[in-house]
Amino acid sequence: MATEWTLTVDCADPARVAAFWKRALGYRDREVPDGFASEEDWLASFGVPKEEWNDGAYIEDPEGQRPQMSFLKVPEGKVVKNRLHIDIHAGGSRGESWDARWPRVLATVDDLIEAGATLIRQFDVEGQPDHVVMVDPEGNEFCVL
Repeated sequence: MATEWTLTVDCADPARVAAFWKRALGYRDREVPDGFASEEDWLASFGVPKEEWNDGAYIEDPEGQRPQMSFLKVPEGKVVKNRLHIDIHAGGSRGESWDARWPRVLATVDDLIEAGATLIRQFDVEGQPDHVVMVDPEGNEFCVL
């Protein structure tokens, strides 16, 4: 049996970064846990002080198939390259033709730039664009392929 897991991102502004990734991945805000009227009620039940209620944000796959993501406020900024990153498979399978895949990659890149991402570099394979490296609003690297 597989173990349930969540991908957690440390950041300065959890709501902003969660909103970006919600758009990038087609996720939604996490549903309020069963037995609670609101996220705030849930946090209060664990004794989390009210001044810390905005120190985290949580998103989930609307279909419940992919991992949840947590965004937690930390005091330090990002210093080095990520050792773990997300690949957004916007183009579809590499088994599809480049002519079919690449326009979808470019459309996703444009949408994510509008959402606050920055394009860092495009990688070519055998003379054709293959994928791009971007960073989210707080500088966390990810790829669109």
